[in-house]
Amino acid sequence: MAKLSQEDLLAQFEEMTLIELSEFVKAFEEKFDVTAAAAVAVAAPGAAGGAGAAEAAEEKDEFDVILTGAGDKKIQVIKVVRELTSLGLKEAKDLVDGTPKPVLEKVNKEAADKAKEALEGAGASVEVK
Repeated sequence: MAKLSQEDLLAQFEEMTLIELSEFVKAFEEKFDVTAAAAVAVAAPGAAGGAGAAEAAEEKDEFDVILTGAGDKKIQVIKVVRELTSLGLKEAKDLVDGTPKPVLEKVNKEAADKAKEALEGAGASVEVK
């Protein structure tokens, strides 16, 4: 059998349906006792280098919004907590009473900033981690 170039292989894969490609990947993994996910995970740190990995650790994409204090307008803060979460009145009140507590966890930067702004607007003290 003639050896196929990388371009020839890619051309063949291009013609396959997603189901055919998925079945091929499974057969490849079984034949060579590898997993596609592990190969990608191993290749990424080597390609990024030490500095790239350190940058990735610094640039977080998930943030926690933590209520550290309710302030003078506790009722307003409870209303904002209810708007930001799907909590009921009692649960939102308990969260506000039990500060410091997380209001939102693992949200993107934009959502964390909006939540912080809304809570501070209601008179609460907030921390984003």
